[in-house]
Parts: sequence; C-alpha cells; structure tokens
Amino acid sequence: MSAERNLWYFEDTDLFEILCPKKTPYMEDKHTPGVYKKDEFIYFKDQSSENIYMVSAGRVKIGTYGPDGKEIVKAILTSGEIFGELALAGEEKRQDFAQAMDNDTRVCSMTIEDLQNLMVDNKDLNLKILKIVGFRLRKTERKIESLVFKDARTRIVEFLKEMAEEKGQKVGFEVMIKNHLTHKDIASLTGTSRQTVTTVMNELREKNLLTFDRRRILIRDLENLA
Repeated sequence: MSAERNLWYFEDTDLFEILCPKKTPYMEDKHTPGVYKKDEFIYFKDQSSENIYMVSAGRVKIGTYGPDGKEIVKAILTSGEIFGELALAGEEKRQDFAQAMDNDTRVCSMTIEDLQNLMVDNKDLNLKILKIVGFRLRKTERKIESLVFKDARTRIVEFLKEMAEEKGQKVGFEVMIKNHLTHKDIASLTGTSRQTVTTVMNELREKNLLTFDRRRILIRDLENLA
C-alpha cells in the first residue's frame, strides 16, 4: 500500500474523534449523528456550505447533474470518509449533492465555525485538514485527466488499482477490497457503461488477474493488472 493511502486513513481515524466525538460530552450533545434513509439527501446543490461531514456508517453518494439533467456521480464514500470539506476553502454554496445510499446511514457533522475554532491553536489539525483537501483535489485532477485522455477499459482498470491502493488489504501476495460498489456504480465513477464494466471485469477474471463477488474483489496480481 502507498504511503499516501496510509496517511489518508491515519488522518480519517484522527478526525473521527473530532467530528464524531464520544469522549467529550459537551461535543457529543452538540454534534449528534444524523441518521438518513436510503436515497435521502444530506444536502443539495446550491445549498449554503455551513458544515463538514464524516460518514459514520453506511454509504454516501456525492454527485451533480449535467446540462441534460443526467446524474454524474463524483464519489461513493464509506465509514471514516469526509465530505463537504470545500467549505473550509471558501465554498459558499454546494457545487454538488450528498445522498445516503443505504438505510440507517449515519453521518456526523460539525459547523465550519466550530472546526475553525478548533484549528486556531492546533497546528497538527491544520496540517491534517490541509492534507485531506490536497489529497481530494489531486484525486479529482487525476479523474479529469483520465476521462479526457484514456479509454474506457483503462479507466476501469486504473479505478480498480486506485481502490486497491486506498482501501485494499494485503492477503499474502493478493489484495482484497471489500466491495460496496455495483457494476453500475463503477460505471458512473469511471464515465463508462455498466455493460463495459461487466465485460472488463469478466475478462480480468478469465485472465486470473482477479476474482469478485458481491462482497469483495480479490486482485491476484496488482502489478500486472492491466
């Protein structure tokens, strides 16, 4: 696993205690987790950017709509991942929407004002937030580059590699990814079709480069996955 991946999850673990406090009674009372049903919106596009959020349980979809009204999925987040962080960088209105994907999705939130107050005399927290925002921006830049310059198959393969780097667990010489995405989800995230994702996944399985089911993806040879 890459050093960047380890850093990302270390930061999330640290920030979990801040955004989802359990040991500080006054913070817990002030920032109780929100519970959402499947397809319920956490915030809408153009809504005022007042909070930063962390997924405590379930999944959250971040997306927007194209000029033709078609939904564009930007990210699908799971427990420990942060969203709405651009409010810290001066975003006044949301550029996208956030929507629960599962029943009993739990989301912790904190106002930007409260978080900024915590950051005033905490250099370590400032650095963590800066690295998280920087990581997210680099990831967005890579996605745009991929959509512009790479074909559908390459985008799908590189997406699998990215998932392995960020969320994979080493199992001997293999990498196991807990699979929370359908082929339709992967298609939305890579700008391809569900049929193309299914074709590429089956081809990779036939080459014995990976196996998959509804619960996991097991990459047998990450270096030669292509």
